[in-house]
Amino acid sequence: MEGSLTARDRVGIQDFVLLDAYTSETAFMDNLRKRFNENLIYTYIGTLLVSVNPYKELGIYTKKQMDIYMGVNFFELPPHIFALADNVYRTMISETNNHFILISGESGAGKTEASKKVLQFYAVCCPSTRLLDNVRDRLLLSNPVLEAFGNAKTLKNDNSSRFGKYMDIQFDHQGAAVGGHILSYLLEKSRVVHQNHGERNFHIFYQLVEGGEDELLRWLGLERNCQKYRYLIQGECAKVSSINDKSDWKTVQKALTIIEFSEKDIEHLFAIIASVLHLGNVHFEASAHGYATLNSSAEVHWLSKLLGIPSNILQEGLTHRKIEAKAEEVLSPFTAEHAKYARDALAKAIYGRTFTWLVNKINESLVNKDSTRKTVIGLLDIYGFEVFDVNSFEQFCINFCNEKLQQLFIQLTLKSEQEEYEMEGIEWEPVPYFNNKIICDLVEEKHRGIISILDEECLRPGEATDFTFLEKLEEKMCGHPHFVTHKLADQKTRKTLERGDFRLLHYAGEVTYSVVGKFHLIHKFKNCLLLFKVMRQSKNSIIQHCFHTIEPDGKKRPETVATQFKSSLAGLTEILMTKDPWYVRCLKPNHCKQPDRFDDVMVRHQVKYLGLMEHLRVRRAGFAYRRRYEIFLKRFIFSLHFTCKHALCPDTWPHWKGTPAEGVQRLIKHLGYKPDEYKMGRTKIFIRHPRTLFATEDAFEICKHELGKAPATSDKRRLPFPEGVVMILAMFIKGFMNRNQPVSMDNSDYLAFVRQSYLTRLKDNLPKSVLDKTIWLTPPPIMQEVFHILINPLLLKPCKVLFYTQIYFQLQIKALTSDIFKGRKENYPQSVCQPFHCIYIMFVSLAWETYVISHSTQYSVPVIKYDRNGFRPRFRQLIFTQAAAYLVEEAKIKQRVNYSSLKGVSVSDLSDNFLILHVTCDDTKQKVGVLLTEIDCLLYLTRMHYTYTELLSFCSVRFDIQPGKEGFVDFKSSSESMVYRAKNGHLMVVSPHNPMHTT
Repeated sequence: MEGSLTARDRVGIQDFVLLDAYTSETAFMDNLRKRFNENLIYTYIGTLLVSVNPYKELGIYTKKQMDIYMGVNFFELPPHIFALADNVYRTMISETNNHFILISGESGAGKTEASKKVLQFYAVCCPSTRLLDNVRDRLLLSNPVLEAFGNAKTLKNDNSSRFGKYMDIQFDHQGAAVGGHILSYLLEKSRVVHQNHGERNFHIFYQLVEGGEDELLRWLGLERNCQKYRYLIQGECAKVSSINDKSDWKTVQKALTIIEFSEKDIEHLFAIIASVLHLGNVHFEASAHGYATLNSSAEVHWLSKLLGIPSNILQEGLTHRKIEAKAEEVLSPFTAEHAKYARDALAKAIYGRTFTWLVNKINESLVNKDSTRKTVIGLLDIYGFEVFDVNSFEQFCINFCNEKLQQLFIQLTLKSEQEEYEMEGIEWEPVPYFNNKIICDLVEEKHRGIISILDEECLRPGEATDFTFLEKLEEKMCGHPHFVTHKLADQKTRKTLERGDFRLLHYAGEVTYSVVGKFHLIHKFKNCLLLFKVMRQSKNSIIQHCFHTIEPDGKKRPETVATQFKSSLAGLTEILMTKDPWYVRCLKPNHCKQPDRFDDVMVRHQVKYLGLMEHLRVRRAGFAYRRRYEIFLKRFIFSLHFTCKHALCPDTWPHWKGTPAEGVQRLIKHLGYKPDEYKMGRTKIFIRHPRTLFATEDAFEICKHELGKAPATSDKRRLPFPEGVVMILAMFIKGFMNRNQPVSMDNSDYLAFVRQSYLTRLKDNLPKSVLDKTIWLTPPPIMQEVFHILINPLLLKPCKVLFYTQIYFQLQIKALTSDIFKGRKENYPQSVCQPFHCIYIMFVSLAWETYVISHSTQYSVPVIKYDRNGFRPRFRQLIFTQAAAYLVEEAKIKQRVNYSSLKGVSVSDLSDNFLILHVTCDDTKQKVGVLLTEIDCLLYLTRMHYTYTELLSFCSVRFDIQPGKEGFVDFKSSSESMVYRAKNGHLMVVSPHNPMHTT
C-alpha cells in the first residue's frame, strides 16, 4: 500500500498535498511537468484527480487495468481515473448514499473522454444480467447520439462538447446499474447560425449531408454538398481530416435504434435538422418602404413540407411581428435586418428545443421502472472557464456557471475539511481563500444583477437595444470593483475597451464581453414571439411538443433566455448540494495537440482558473496526511518491527493486541515524532508535514533492505531475524512440508493460514454469478470439501446428497439475505448465525399438521398481527404456499393474500421485526397486515420470488386501513423494546439501537 510514495525522486510526488512548498506555484508546476514527462498524466490533490491530456495512446485503460483498480484502497496504487471511479462506487455501495463526479477543464482537455472512461469502468465492474446489460448499452450508446447533436469542431478541439451534461447513473442495492437520467444545459445555440473561422456547426448536420442515404436526402430536399448551406460554411472548414462523417452517421443511426427511437420519431427528427438548413438559406430583401420581403420560395416550400406548416402562415411569421396595443393585436412588418434576427432566433430555438426533446427521449429509454430506493452516482461534464478575443452572451453564461461551481467547490471542500476535523476532535484552522460571492451577486442578484437588468431590457416597452442595455449596466454597476466599461474606466484602462464592451473580474481573471452584435437577445426575444406561435401549428410531432407551451399570452411575464439559464443553473446547484462531491480537473498541455509538449504558460493559466492552488491550500489546512489508524498500522507497524540488530518495537511483535490507535501511538513514539508534527484524532492520525511522512517511508525502505542483508556467522549460517522470528518461520516451513498430511501440530497453523488466505482472496474475487462453476478461484486441498458443498452438492456421495443439498440451499438463501439486508437493517448481524428452517410451527396438533401437509406449505412462521382498528395483537401463523400467503389461527384461515395483489413490503432500518404487507384488494379486511415475528422472519421472506422487499430508512410508514383512510406506524430508538398505541393514534414501535452500529 502506498509503496509508490518512495518513487517521488524519479517521478515527482503523486499527491500534491505532500509537497513541502505547497504554496509555491512553481513547485506545483515542476511536479506536474516531471510526471507528465514520464507519461504519468494523473496526480492527486487529496481525493481530487488532476489529469493532463497526453494526446497519445498510453495503454492504461485496458480490462486488465480495470481489474487492478477494482476494490483497492484509493491511495494504494498510482493515481488513475479508475481509482477514483472505483472508490466512488464502493463508497456509494457501503454507505448507501449519493455521489457526483465533477469533470471540468477547457475545451480539448479530455473531459468527455474522462466521463467515457468512468462509464466504461462501471460497465465492466457492475453485476451483469441481460436486463442490466441492456441498461448499460443504452447508457454507453447515449454518448454518440449526444455528441452528434451537441458536439462540434472548434479551434481547440475537433470533438468539443458545446453543452453541459449531468448524468445520473442509478444503482440497486447489489450495485447493479438499473437506470439513468441526463440533464443538459447551456447548449451553445449560437453555433447553429454562426461559426468562427476554422470551426464547424454541430456534427449532425454534416453527418446527415455526407452520410445520409440518397433517398433520404431527396425526401428532405437536401443536396450532398455542405457548401450549399449557409449555416454550414461560415467557418470555412466543412471537411475535417480527423472526422469521418459518413462512419459517424451509421453509428448514430444504430444508436438511435438501440435506444428505441421509433421510425416516426427518427423521420421527424431529421426533418427538423433539414429544416434548419433550409431556414439558413432563407433570404430577405428590403422593399421600397424598407420592409422585409422573402426571396426564397423554394426554401419556404421545403420548410412548409418538413415542418407541416402552411406556407402562407410560415411566410407571414418570417416577415412580421405581433404588437399588442390595449385589447388589439396588430401585425407589424419587419425590416430586412430584423427579419434576419428573427430567422436566426427561430433556427436556434428549433434546434435548442429539439436537443432538449432528444435528451428527454433518451431519458425515457434509461428510466428505471423499479420504484424501490436507489443510490446514484452523477457525472457532471462541463466546459470550463474560457476567454476568447470576442466573448458573447453564451460565453458569459459559461464563465458564470464556472464561477458558481467554483463557489460550490470551495464551500463543499472547506465544509468537508472542517467537518472531518470536528468529527476527529481536532481544532480547525481557518483557511484564507478568495470568496467569489461578490462576483456571483454581481451577475445574479435580484433587481441589481446583470441577468435581472437584461431581463428588464428584454421585457420593457419601447425599442431596447444592445446599447440601452449597456447604459443600464453602467447606471446600476457604477463603482463596483469587479465591473468596468469604457465609460466607467480610467484613462489607461479605457484604451483597452471598446464602447460596446464591459469587463468582469472573475475569480480566474479578467474577461471582456461585447454586447454589440452578440447580446441580440433583446431583439430576438421580442421579434420571434409570433414565429413561436406559428410553430405550434406544426404537424411535426416533435415541433408540436417543443413549442406547445412556449408562446406567452401577453398577460403574464414571459421567461427570457437569461432567466431560463439562471433557473437551470440554480437547479443544477441544488442537485449537487444533495450529493457527496468528487473532482476531476482536466488540463491541456499545449494548444497544438502535440504529444510530449508541456507549455508552462498555458498550463499555469489553467491551474489558476481551475482553482487548483486554492484547493491545495484548503487540503493542507494544517495537516498534509491523514489515515485511519488501522490502515496506517497495517502499512508500517509490521514492517518496522526489527532490524538485523534489534527490534524497533519488540512489544508489538508478532501481533499487536491493543487498539489500532494505541499501536500507532507506540510506533510514532518509537520513531521520534515530535508533538507539533502530528495529532491523534478519534479514528485517524494527522501528520502535519510531508517530511515527517517521508522520514517514516525512508525508515520503511531501509528496513526492507536490511532484512535482505543476512549477516553471516562463523559457521557461514545467516541469521537475518531475531530468535522468535526464526521459530515462526521454521514452523511455517514445517507446516508447508506437511500440508498434505492429516491435520496435526506440525501443520495446523499453516493450514489455518491457507484457509484464511483463500477466503480472503475469494472475498475480493467472487464471480459475478455465484452459481457459475467455471470462474471460481481454484481451492487448496484443505478447502476442497467446502468448495464442493458451495459449488455442486450433487457431486458428493448419494448418502450425503440430501444433507448437503439442504446446506447448499440455505447458503443460497443467506447470500440473498445478505445482499438485501447487510448494512441496511440494524439487527441483521445477529441473524447471520441463525440457521434457516423451512417451517416453524407455533401450535402442534393433528389438525394443524394435516393442514400444513395438504396445502403444500413452503414456509411457515408464527406472527403477531395487529388489528387495523385499535392495533390489538392477534397471534397467527403466517404460511406461504405456491399460490398465496395465509394468516391462520388454529388451522382456520383468517386472511388470504394472493401474490398478484401484493404491491410491496416495507420494513424499518432499526432492530425491530416489523413487516408491512402492502396489498391491493377489493376486500378491505385484507387491505394490510402488520406483523411482528418471534424470529427474524424478515430474512426468511427474501427467498420468496413472489415478494419483493423494499428497505427504507424512515421514521414513519403509511398504510391503507380502507379506501380513503390511512394508518401510520411510527418507529423510534430507545433503550428497551415496546409496542403500543400512541396518543396520536399511530402504532408506536420502539426498538433499541444495535450497539454494533453505534458510533
